[in-house]
Amino acid sequence: MKITEILKTLLPGLLPLLVFILADEIWGTEIGLYVAVGFGIIQLIVVYFKEKRFDKFVFFDTLLIVFMGVISIILENDIFFKLKPGIIGFILVGILGISAFSPKNIMMKMSQNYLKGIKINKEQEKAMLRSIRILFWIFLVHTLLVFYSAFCMSKEAWGFISGVLFYLVFAGFFVFELVRNLIIRRRKPVEEIIAEVDENGKIIGSMTRTEAHDGSKRLHPVIHVHIINSRGEILLQKRCMDKLIQPGKWDTAVGGHISYGEKIEKALERETEEELGLKIIKFSFITKYIWKSEIESELVFVFASMHDEFDFKKNSEVDEVKFWDKNKIRKNLNKNIFTPNFEMEFVKILANLKINI
Repeated sequence: MKITEILKTLLPGLLPLLVFILADEIWGTEIGLYVAVGFGIIQLIVVYFKEKRFDKFVFFDTLLIVFMGVISIILENDIFFKLKPGIIGFILVGILGISAFSPKNIMMKMSQNYLKGIKINKEQEKAMLRSIRILFWIFLVHTLLVFYSAFCMSKEAWGFISGVLFYLVFAGFFVFELVRNLIIRRRKPVEEIIAEVDENGKIIGSMTRTEAHDGSKRLHPVIHVHIINSRGEILLQKRCMDKLIQPGKWDTAVGGHISYGEKIEKALERETEEELGLKIIKFSFITKYIWKSEIESELVFVFASMHDEFDFKKNSEVDEVKFWDKNKIRKNLNKNIFTPNFEMEFVKILANLKINI
């Protein structure tokens, strides 16, 4: 999980606390207390009616505000004012520490609340844990410095450490992670990231191409395009022999994964050009269905397009293409010539195509 996603996980639950700090600076502790508590209550109500759940993190945050605000008003002590960033730091250190070094990952729990419907795979979970541990040490060292500066240093030094220094360190960490990820990507081949979807096509997560074919059968979206010429013949492609799935067999003219975040229209244009060298403008949607094999599960979106003869150049995706008469296809079904997926789809599309084939 990226550092930006960790921030998305933390911020909603800590918003009342951040509002309190800001309001305290602008209007003073008493008014800041009222503003922040009001904000926390509104946030609890919104989450309850929108998601039908009680947000424990926001509730705890709001209680903490009440405690800190009341103590500030009673003591009216400058040292307590200086310790506020440290107290907040210890809260964050506690959350990060439990998440990083114990079986109870609070950050993961918060991510499930605030990133609803998105599944985190093992690789993302490992990256998230690594980032959490680094952030734990950053927050811990900074918090200890805040407490030390509150008691032993000038107000100017405390102001720099509690504010500017933290942002500098955090920005440094962010830049370091960015550069590190860029170096890692350059050193190893970038694997295609594709979406994980539910049966309705709603995105619920992401996976690599390898994970899509590892036997876990996580549902992912693909597109198939049937090219039909003016004689009613169907274009088929012969899969390369080095293909992982069904090498050397005749298959749908165009087929490919929909990349994560990519629209179907873009995937249609990209795959058609990559595999056939064609830039077809108009695609007609035929149907969709779920296809399951021994190693994968696909949500297949089927399209058709009219096109006659064209110059095809062999590429890394396709060995050969040829227009087939529908009767010749029927005669060769179940003879290990076509992919099982195409044979099933061929029967399925005959009743759906709006043209005479």
